[in-house]
Amino acid sequence: MRESVFETLVGAIVVAVAAIFLWFALARGGEASASTAQYDVTARFNNVSGLSRGSDVRIAGVKAGIVKAIDGDPDRFEAVVTLALDSKWALPDDTDARISTDGLLGGAYIALEPGAGMETIAQDGTGIIEYTRGSVDLLTLFASFAAGSGSSDDASADETADPLELEP
Repeated sequence: MRESVFETLVGAIVVAVAAIFLWFALARGGEASASTAQYDVTARFNNVSGLSRGSDVRIAGVKAGIVKAIDGDPDRFEAVVTLALDSKWALPDDTDARISTDGLLGGAYIALEPGAGMETIAQDGTGIIEYTRGSVDLLTLFASFAAGSGSSDDASADETADPLELEP
């Protein structure tokens, strides 16, 4: 009898602590993204493999925003990505956006590389990043290395030699 009371008490404490953590996470979760003013920018990519809603947007490795939405454009066959950037980042109009990954198994994020333009991207939600580079598919990259493993010098030497001619 004594053991079941002790086990019930420990179980109640565990449930109470879990409820406190859940309440804290729900109460503080919305404040992280709403702490600074943000503006929307759109960018078009040929390939957004690995990118998802909520992925980071980074400038020089520093988080500058998040991916707000990913949609497809059936007329141009491109992915349209909406970025929510912190208003402190006034980007030049020749900013370059590319999809990068955190290492071999890491998640995808968008890396912004500001250019040297004099004009800035509009911060009223109509701004567009013109220069983009999509993600790299690792399987295709490995397949291209495997297919091109032979040297072109060896192939040209084999084509010119007569297979029936014997060397002295």
